[in-house]
Amino acid sequence: MDSKIHTAKSQNYTSILQDYIRNSRFNTSETPKPTLILTPTDESQVGVMVRCAKVASLHLRIRSGGHDLEGLSYTSGVPFAILDLSSLRSIQIDLTNQTAPTAWVQSGATLGELYYQISKKSETLAFPAGVCPTVGVGGHITGGGYGNMMRKHGLTVDNLVDARIVDTDGRIRDRKSMGEDLFWAIRGGGAASFGVVLSYKINLVTIPKTVTVFDIIKTVEENASGILHQWQKVAYKMDKELFIRVSLASLKETARASFLAMYLGNCDKLVETMTSQFPELGLQKNDCKEMSWIRAVLMWAGFPKEAPETALLARNTGPSAFKMKSDYVTSPIPLTGLDGLLQRVRAERGKYYVKFNPYGGRMSEILATEAAFPHREGIIYKIQYVIVWNETGRAAEAYHLGKIREMYDYMEAFVTKNPRRAYLNYGDIDIGRVGNGTNGYEEARVYGVKYFGENFERLVRVKSVVDPSNFFRNEQSIPPMMV
Repeated sequence: MDSKIHTAKSQNYTSILQDYIRNSRFNTSETPKPTLILTPTDESQVGVMVRCAKVASLHLRIRSGGHDLEGLSYTSGVPFAILDLSSLRSIQIDLTNQTAPTAWVQSGATLGELYYQISKKSETLAFPAGVCPTVGVGGHITGGGYGNMMRKHGLTVDNLVDARIVDTDGRIRDRKSMGEDLFWAIRGGGAASFGVVLSYKINLVTIPKTVTVFDIIKTVEENASGILHQWQKVAYKMDKELFIRVSLASLKETARASFLAMYLGNCDKLVETMTSQFPELGLQKNDCKEMSWIRAVLMWAGFPKEAPETALLARNTGPSAFKMKSDYVTSPIPLTGLDGLLQRVRAERGKYYVKFNPYGGRMSEILATEAAFPHREGIIYKIQYVIVWNETGRAAEAYHLGKIREMYDYMEAFVTKNPRRAYLNYGDIDIGRVGNGTNGYEEARVYGVKYFGENFERLVRVKSVVDPSNFFRNEQSIPPMMV
């Protein structure tokens, strides 16, 4: 049996460490490296590893193998070990109950693997999660992961029915034995503050055999900002089956807005809906493409139309450096504000990407306190800011970080305030950081209320019960009350 413990002297230490580093900002000679990398291949090994780390007072970072925007699962400012769950990737789909089909998915699986396995079982079942297939199930679900079916079916955590988590004593607990408070907390509060989630039991949702997609691009010269201005007013109120993401990027000498849609229905109905509710976009029948849900998954992920469905099983992504931020919007941004945003996107020539994701529908029906994820009623859309660069060195990093911070500062006038909300899965160290998980209540509250709103207080209470010694921690974790 291969060793499950790897030191810097191990032959495959470097490859294991780098295989799941998605952001090259955290893959340099200056990046702190772990003392150990632990790679369990069976759930029973995880509890032993947690107990040993606790006895040895070894700081533990938990990595499921997907995306980690700030490197918190594989870097630290103090000596640490990585608990890498990427080998725990079993997916077991249960269709015995036709009215409530479910699946158990281990944390090391990717969304692409999950989608592929669902599609092999049924043409009319899916799971409402993210559009990028290399995202890991582990962090995505517990952070309140969303995708292009959120307006119809809600978030990942809204379709989570059970989980298996390793606590600070190395014991494996399911929903019944962990209790409803902890189960509530890991539904949007992140699991890294509370334990190691081994697997999730999820409800699969019913979808039509045929879905419809379109991607319409409008440049600045084609009134992109005016159409986007109208999108703000209608996208969150349209049929639940319709999700229209808007992506802003530069295009040669201008900037463009791409209106990318997923509709749980056929083309004729979609055209009828768009004509009556959003005629400004000018959708025509020949703009629509009908296909199966799994083909739509490939399309949304950017694969060419001839790509086989097995392309979803690829786990590696190309190296690049990037930084993300997020915002929530409760009232439409003025046209002048959108014009200024597009001007900034155009100026960076292909490095800025800004994505608008509509809320409403199912998202407005679920109470903010039902799960730890709080951003619900009143939100009309979420914004994701991304800047990407290939240059190396600290000067390039400082320049690009400065640029996205300028963008974020510009948008402050148009987004939520007191607090300015943020999305946990687009982790952003800028909004509050102290030490290496040694944050006290007041320090943690700076980022805590932005991610969790009023749910932060309950998350602190849960943490104080299940991990009072603050064993599970990182730079933006939930603190217990006494720390």
